[in-house]
Amino acid sequence: MALTLAATGIYGVFAYSFSQRTHEIGIRIALGARQEELLKLVLGQCLRLVLLAVAIGLAASAMLTRFIATLLYEVKQIDPFVWTGVSVILVGIALTAAFGPAWRASRIDPVIALKFE
Repeated sequence: MALTLAATGIYGVFAYSFSQRTHEIGIRIALGARQEELLKLVLGQCLRLVLLAVAIGLAASAMLTRFIATLLYEVKQIDPFVWTGVSVILVGIALTAAFGPAWRASRIDPVIALKFE
């Protein structure tokens, strides 16, 4: 349930972000950018944002696990297997959720995108 909620939220944020950049993407297409290049650019930006969020989340969880370990019985302070697994799953979900808006953004008709504003 939490992963579905995270994927929906990430999809919504990236879809809104790409809709705000329609004019820029239309200009890039009009100047000759290929769809593969645009996908790579957009997904690269998404990946950087997601990796930053995961790094912040891991740092926050590292600080909070000491507190939680004092409250709960047999909780490890640092469990690298769980942290790595959750990080990989979240990055995968984020890239999957961002692929749809990125794919649509790379298929924009430049004439329509330039008329957008």
